[in-house]
Amino acid sequence: MNWINLGKRNRSKLAKFLDENEVSQQELSKKSGVSKSTISRLCQIDNVSPTMKNARKIVKALRDLTKKNVDYDDFFNI
Repeated sequence: MNWINLGKRNRSKLAKFLDENEVSQQELSKKSGVSKSTISRLCQIDNVSPTMKNARKIVKALRDLTKKNVDYDDFFNI
């Protein structure tokens, strides 16, 4: 059994990006000002999208945290 990836089967694009860039959900929540529960929900399934206001906050925080040029459509179907 692969214990490292336990519980990470059906992860969203956002969750996979966070994993690849070693950014925690808590870190993203703190930097973006979006609640931990919203970030957690967005990391669980791909077909869930945040409000446009929260999407802007999340993308800005991801750009600041990773120094990568990410955009809304990299993660969300808005």
